[in-house]
Amino acid sequence: MSNPPVLFETQDLIAQITLNRPENRNSMDKETMPAFLEAINRVKDDNNLRCLIITGTGKSFCAGADFKSGIVDDRGALPHETLLKTYGPFLKIQEIKIPTIAAMNGHAVGGGFGLGLICDIRIANIDSKYGANFARLGLHTGMAISYMLPRIVGMPVANELLFTGRLIDGKTAADIGLANYALRENEVSEKAWELAREIAACAPAAVRMIKRSVHRDLDWDPAGAAEAEAYCQSRTFEMDDAREGISALLEKREPVFKGE
Repeated sequence: MSNPPVLFETQDLIAQITLNRPENRNSMDKETMPAFLEAINRVKDDNNLRCLIITGTGKSFCAGADFKSGIVDDRGALPHETLLKTYGPFLKIQEIKIPTIAAMNGHAVGGGFGLGLICDIRIANIDSKYGANFARLGLHTGMAISYMLPRIVGMPVANELLFTGRLIDGKTAADIGLANYALRENEVSEKAWELAREIAACAPAAVRMIKRSVHRDLDWDPAGAAEAEAYCQSRTFEMDDAREGISALLEKREPVFKGE
């Protein structure tokens, strides 16, 4: 029997969800996303929990969409609806009332980068790569990344990263305020649990209310932003540049874009 695509555990009033497809770089595929949604629902249904950690196994936190095997089977849906369904399980993190920590043990790219952004606190691997490489694939951003990133690092820095599709290392992520910490690979999980226990030791009702106030005052609505992005992203998927960008990625070569 193959290993489950997502692991779930609880300890000391803390839950941890672990993406468990290291051979596939913990990418977003047809098995992983439903299992992730199930784990998120378990967290939502447990009123005793005080903090959630999200992490991955292997060298990647989450590599984003799996362009080889596909992500969702949604025949009959409109293109933007398919994209929203794809990102839906990750976007459900917005509905979690307790603080969430992204223990980004490894690389986080594309939708996987969005998974880190939607969490409240991020711990990066100093040697791993992080970013939204959509422009290098001929695609518009998805997963509300164009909404979240400027609110986290500021608009000028976000613009540079989004327009270039550049990936940055963990140290740079911490330097620009994207990550709270940049640590060695074997220290990421330890720090996440240390922070989670510190949060769990605080008054749970107060912490939940503080989180709600922070989100309210920022007009924090990644799900709504993701819906708007999905229209643009679905349009770029129809273009020749996207086909060229994705082919180049799979063939491990530089793309040649024509603006079509």
